[in-house]
Amino acid sequence: MKDKGTLVVISGFSGAGKGTVMKRLMEKYDGYALSVSATTRKPRPGEEDGREYFFRTRDEFEKLIEEDALLEYAQYVENYYGTPRSYVEEQLQAGRNVILEIEIQGAMKIKEKIPEALLVFAELQTPEALLVFVTPPTVEELERRLTGRGTETAQVIADRLARAGEEAEGMGQYDYILVNDTVEECVDHLHQIIVSEHSRVSRNAEFIADIQKQTKAFQK
Repeated sequence: MKDKGTLVVISGFSGAGKGTVMKRLMEKYDGYALSVSATTRKPRPGEEDGREYFFRTRDEFEKLIEEDALLEYAQYVENYYGTPRSYVEEQLQAGRNVILEIEIQGAMKIKEKIPEALLVFAELQTPEALLVFVTPPTVEELERRLTGRGTETAQVIADRLARAGEEAEGMGQYDYILVNDTVEECVDHLHQIIVSEHSRVSRNAEFIADIQKQTKAFQK
């Protein structure tokens, strides 16, 4: 079978540990690449173009929008953020699983584009993005983690919990729910989900057709 990469969209509550899980996944397993977003905000000290972000002017970003060169994009505090299609395609073509961390709105935009993605990624045999929602085992644990950071005010924590209530409404739109109780177990589970995705029938149409053609020689 041709081993093409899978686009894995990761969302989850603030405090769910998404960043920790993805960092450990990259450390523990080969064949992964983090998606690099494009943005119109100015680089911060130490940031490099193409590493933290692809830094673009507003005109350049809006041209990407016009050319449909972004899988998804949004505007926050007067700056654009988006996922360049070309970077994702390049990584998938190289056989890497691309991990994309975005909020639920962006994830739903990508899901809406699945019919279009079928055409865009046809040669890669990547019929869809794999959507994974990361959550702590309980709401009480979510609140404990947010409080335990010790870096946010009570109001910010309350706002994040209120936001979690809104995000929970969209959990049913994801392909998998990933419970982050123990980081190592969560990372291993995520890796196995992605590995299994590579064996999906819809991703291996060319391989199946080739086997069918060759086995016809044995039929009488």
